[in-house]
Amino acid sequence: MRCFRIPFSTNVERVALAAGHKGLAIEWIDVDPDDRAPVVAASGQELVPVLLDGDTVVADSPRILEWLEERRPVPPLLPADPARRAEVRVFCDWFNRVWKHPPNALAAGSGDPERHAAAMRDAVTLFESLLNGRDYLFGEFGLADVTAFPFLKYASLGLPPGDDELFHRMLVEHQPLAAESPLHAWIARVDARPRS
Repeated sequence: MRCFRIPFSTNVERVALAAGHKGLAIEWIDVDPDDRAPVVAASGQELVPVLLDGDTVVADSPRILEWLEERRPVPPLLPADPARRAEVRVFCDWFNRVWKHPPNALAAGSGDPERHAAAMRDAVTLFESLLNGRDYLFGEFGLADVTAFPFLKYASLGLPPGDDELFHRMLVEHQPLAAESPLHAWIARVDARPRS
């Protein structure tokens, strides 16, 4: 398997964490963010990650995560129980469709910045509640953690050297964590997990 990536991509890190959890090796293909012609040639669109496996091309991190889970179900990213599996999928869909809107809008300078910042602050409480008595968002490490971690890590870890993405700065600035927040320990646990 090969996968196109650009530096500091949150969506690429999702795939690296999922593949690392499953013990899958990925050959990473680094792409210049200012010249995404190879990505477009392979997938017909310019966003990363794009996974290549033989003649199969899978674009979009949620689709890649589902594809990896279908082809390598052990160790799982989703619970075996159908109801719990559905809960995790609802969370991931909410995260991708709803939660990501405010930081994207802040980085784009669109909409009401105070409302977007407040939505991000309010979501911190939700994530902290999910970690009440648990090591991971839904108990066992899985798809929810892989989906959220690359975005929430900025609240505790800040910007790494060389990361000048405005979107990432919004993730640092608008997710304030108290010193006792369980998100700090969760971020450290997930950050210590293997990546492909």
